[in-house]
Amino acid sequence: MRARHKALFVTIVPSPYQRDLFGALAAREDVDLSVYYLNAKSFENPWPEKPLRPFEKIMPGLSPLGEALAHVNWRLPNVSAADVVVLSGYTSVTAQWLMRGGLRGRRWLFWGERLHRHSGLKALIQQALAAPISHASGIVGMGRAAEADYRRRFPCVPQFFCIPYHCELSPFFAIKQRPESDPITFFFCGQMIRRKGVDLLLLAFDRLIAAGLDAKLLLVGREADLSEFLAMVSPVGQSRIRYEGFQPPECLPGYFAKSDVFVLPSRHDGWGVVINQAMAAGLPIITSDAAGAGLDLVQHGINGLRVEAGDVDALYRAMEMIARNPSLVRQWGERSRERARDITPEAGAEKWAQVFEKFQEKAE
Repeated sequence: MRARHKALFVTIVPSPYQRDLFGALAAREDVDLSVYYLNAKSFENPWPEKPLRPFEKIMPGLSPLGEALAHVNWRLPNVSAADVVVLSGYTSVTAQWLMRGGLRGRRWLFWGERLHRHSGLKALIQQALAAPISHASGIVGMGRAAEADYRRRFPCVPQFFCIPYHCELSPFFAIKQRPESDPITFFFCGQMIRRKGVDLLLLAFDRLIAAGLDAKLLLVGREADLSEFLAMVSPVGQSRIRYEGFQPPECLPGYFAKSDVFVLPSRHDGWGVVINQAMAAGLPIITSDAAGAGLDLVQHGINGLRVEAGDVDALYRAMEMIARNPSLVRQWGERSRERARDITPEAGAEKWAQVFEKFQEKAE
């Protein structure tokens, strides 16, 4: 029988996807869980507020720069009461204080997505803020690319682990695969920003329509720069695009059910949990090689296609290939759904329990 581990997580906001994992962890008999959030809301994703569970707390604090990344908190948790402390996020004042002093003398884990590669002044600032991650006793990368990046950046850290995002997928597994449809519907869900490659997606889709292919594009997410991107699209292309705005998590399965192919052409995406959801919904995936979830979950030519980030020509060719071969939609979609059965919250909780076990063994 496994020992019971007192695990304390300090993370940024109560995102639906992390909370799915935390719920599965809290349900385990071998984990005594506490979770502390820097902030109650995300500035980028206006998720509806949900009641906190007994193991969750939001620390009082403020954001001098108007975003959680620079958050400073007080009434911090008693880290000495935990067997293992897991810190997610490194840019806030709170995280900097914990890494540079508050966790001194304690063994702790850093948990993070792959860091964005910057240049110039931004790279120097990132390097300075990320430097105290080197004090961690171990690093848990969100996916293989993240683990490899942290190994390269912090070679002196004793232990490295790889645990991708795991989220609740039951509503997506319940979606019935659509019959071959005409026109084929491509779907994007996320912020309408350049980092997510939405401008590239619109340009590639416009070329698809100009080539005479019968297709539609469905967009869901925060509007952000969408009007600017749409200005680059022909009137005919725009007539084939439907934008449904930001939708709360519980409404998303309905939009996946209306789609045939999911597209995430990010220029950088530490993970991209929408790929988890799309796979559970039985959709083939077109993704860039800059999305962590695409590298871990999408097998090129098996359940989707990976293209080079920023390459609109490659994105167009991938979309054209599927549009001209609709039989691939069902075949690749079935493979996506089968792979998604390994990325449930319960599967993620089991991986974390194994990390706690190995972490404790190292301490002894």
